Amino acid sequence: MRIFLISLIGKIVALATRVRGGHGSALPGLIMEKIDPRFLGKILGNLPFGVVVISGTNGKTTTTKMVTELLRANGLKVFTNPSGSNFTRGVASSALKQMKWGKLRADIAVLELDEAHAVHFVNKIAPKYSLLLNVFRDQLDRFGEIDTTAKFLEKIAEKTTGTVILNREDPLVSKIPARVKKYFGYSRVVAKLFPNDDELYGITDKKSNQPAEIILEKFENDVAEFNIGATKLQLGGAHNALNAVAALALVKTILDCSNKSGNDEVGIFNPEKMLRALSEIKPAFGRGESFVIDGQPLELNLVKNPSGFRIVIASQYNKNAATMIAINDHYSDGRDMSWLWDVDFSAVKSVDVVSGIRANDMALRLMCQDIKIGDINTNLRASLTQFLSQNPDTPKQIFATYTAMLEIRKILKKECRK
Repeated sequence: MRIFLISLIGKIVALATRVRGGHGSALPGLIMEKIDPRFLGKILGNLPFGVVVISGTNGKTTTTKMVTELLRANGLKVFTNPSGSNFTRGVASSALKQMKWGKLRADIAVLELDEAHAVHFVNKIAPKYSLLLNVFRDQLDRFGEIDTTAKFLEKIAEKTTGTVILNREDPLVSKIPARVKKYFGYSRVVAKLFPNDDELYGITDKKSNQPAEIILEKFENDVAEFNIGATKLQLGGAHNALNAVAALALVKTILDCSNKSGNDEVGIFNPEKMLRALSEIKPAFGRGESFVIDGQPLELNLVKNPSGFRIVIASQYNKNAATMIAINDHYSDGRDMSWLWDVDFSAVKSVDVVSGIRANDMALRLMCQDIKIGDINTNLRASLTQFLSQNPDTPKQIFATYTAMLEIRKILKKECRK
């Protein structure tokens, strides 16, 4: 009854916030936390398949979407935080939408959590499974050196009561201790598709030789060949193929563990079924998301660190498309943009528009590699309008940091509705 009353208050707060014109994504959760700090733990603690935490520098949103869709394809009711809200109050607010009569209508929770915020979450709610993706140089002004980020992930593994899934190919992640752990990875055939930060400085870390649950064997023209079969992905790029490997490894572990414990509510891990479901998953917003503007395709790509930007250029850059790069430096992007100098832009033919708060920094970086630049304008909205109006018969592509991507996406959505 207490949970029901608290959730009812939360729903009233959410409704009032919407009426006042706000989204109120975290406010209802904050109110519920104030009334009962253990509220979220109580509703998640009753889920029959437990809580899953997905964390790491790159790929959290896309991998969370993949895991969610694969589990749903296997008949499970999944609660997730689609907005990627990292604080417990944000997760609580998301849960509120899926609650009825004080109960969360779900079998399992799959949560995307920022590395630092995940530590606070797991101290309150211990996950049954965790998936730790990678550690790249990202937002150094927030987290410091990559060793600090790796320690955040170690804390998540330490609190995990069941199985921890680790990236075999990431030297820092693969070494994380855990009571029960499994790995995902890729073959040496595709290793060149995944440059890491250390390679910039000639550092060669010895790769782990641990056996992996799921391995990416080959990747070409968006066809991913795994050790369990092959499928064509709607999510372009090698980085998304690796996200798929991670998702498959986690889902296989969840289903295998559930069957071993005698839970007959889910089927066994069926590779054919899972690969078919994987082939139908579309990109998460802003992560290789496609739009059609005035009859021409436009692809929007999120970039946030050297490795991520290099991988996106290597696997998704279209030399025949008009190009825009938008760089912001708000807190969510990271204020330190020195990482742009660690990206090799030599494959980029030209950039039609450079925009965002740090447009001049980005332009200087491109100029140092003798890359032709069209217009430079820190006004993002004006720059996007210009970019969309020029080259009307040409496909377009945009590479943007997080807050720039959000603003651009909002404008593109309006354009698509015209």
